[in-house]
Amino acid sequence: MFSRTTFHALKQASRGTAKRFSSIQAGNTKAPTYNSLIGISVATAVGSGVGLYYLDKNAAHANMEADGLHPADHPFPQKKLLGTFDHASIRRGFHVFKEVCSACHSMDLVYWRNLVGVAFTEEEVRDMAAEFEYTDGPDDKGDMFQRPGKLTDPIPPPYANEEAARAANAGALPPDLSLITKARHGGVDYIYSLLTGYCDPPAGVEVREGLNYNPYFPGGAIAMAQNIFDGVVEFDDGTPNTASQITKDVVTFLNWAAEPELDDRKKIGLKALLLFSTLTAIALWIKRNRWQALKTRKLVFNPPKNWNKPLSPKN
Repeated sequence: MFSRTTFHALKQASRGTAKRFSSIQAGNTKAPTYNSLIGISVATAVGSGVGLYYLDKNAAHANMEADGLHPADHPFPQKKLLGTFDHASIRRGFHVFKEVCSACHSMDLVYWRNLVGVAFTEEEVRDMAAEFEYTDGPDDKGDMFQRPGKLTDPIPPPYANEEAARAANAGALPPDLSLITKARHGGVDYIYSLLTGYCDPPAGVEVREGLNYNPYFPGGAIAMAQNIFDGVVEFDDGTPNTASQITKDVVTFLNWAAEPELDDRKKIGLKALLLFSTLTAIALWIKRNRWQALKTRKLVFNPPKNWNKPLSPKN
């Protein structure tokens, strides 16, 4: 669209310039002014820049598979200007993470206490944390010991270290999911498309053993197999456990883990907009009414009657 508009504007400008030059040669009009030439130059430069920017952002190339397909725009409520998280979805999403994702992925930046008041009560979180054993100590004898988890503990990782994680996944390191929606271009749309985008490779595309084809992953071959299917988990609130619903809930939970302050940030932003709008209205009223006497006053200069008469010296 921009390139066509730019081409049309340049075409009209060239026609106008040709007419001016022809009229100059005929001696009917004056040469174009300096300002008009500057205006034409600026318009040409701006139009060319806009056209090049449009072509650069919409360039089609044959190696799109290396970057992965662009994800579609999915209607997550938290993406709206004043939208907030669906906390029931966060609760279901944590259940999906616990049952499916936590077998390979860690969440080192999320602690049990972060779940309190967001999707679970304090008692529920205490019970979930107590299901895991944590190494603590040393005790009075200098020995380390195992204890049940508590609110101040992080969500336990599936592997003891990075080497163990690679050994269990054929050399691939499962990424930590604490900030995954902010660490990937496309955010929640990319994660949702990736989890639901597994398919058979098209004709002519070979995927080596141990990898899986996913057109949304850069390169098309991903080590993580498809893990989300219809009925892979059961929700205690009766929500249908289809693959799309399960994916939507776990992506919502991952988005909350990356941006737990999103609800408060939007609430504070709305309050700030209302406050500054009120202050702006008051400032405009004060400027228009309180300064009216200064802005409308008239200054009059009364010259002397004998303006040209020299002043007589005083005795």
